[in-house]
Amino acid sequence: MVPLRVSQRRRLTEVYVRHAPEGIRLAYLLTGDRTLAEDLVQEAFLRFVGRLHFIRDADAFEAYLQRTIVNLSKNHFRRRAVERSYLARHPGLVEGHADPDVPTYETIRTALLALPVRQRAAIVLRYYEDLPETQIAEILGCRPATVRSLIARALGALRQIPEVLI
Repeated sequence: MVPLRVSQRRRLTEVYVRHAPEGIRLAYLLTGDRTLAEDLVQEAFLRFVGRLHFIRDADAFEAYLQRTIVNLSKNHFRRRAVERSYLARHPGLVEGHADPDVPTYETIRTALLALPVRQRAAIVLRYYEDLPETQIAEILGCRPATVRSLIARALGALRQIPEVLI
């Protein structure tokens, strides 16, 4: 990897300081895990470093970061599903394995994490990030009608949980 020039490092620092807190918030809402959220944002920025000179508009970075975080979280949960499936087929490999994933006292977090990844992403981007359907569609790589469908199904699932007030 080619070392960054001072001006590039300064620019990357400015972009990080400006966008990292929102990225961590988005990642936390998608994953329910603060440490994982920070890791996902760090990974997104690592992927960005090689493309730093291509970004002309600092505002364009926000959409790039959101899309990258959504994709990284989706990949994380996909890997976890594969790991769990493998462990289910080979129960003797890990004894006493307890998944410390989500504390039971955090009802809304638990409810969000129970949603499929795309529905969760749509809900988080719409209601927590307050993005319009067209921008959510762009981030998720689908049409606005699909976003409306994902949100409707997610809200329907959340309404079925008595502790969640929607």
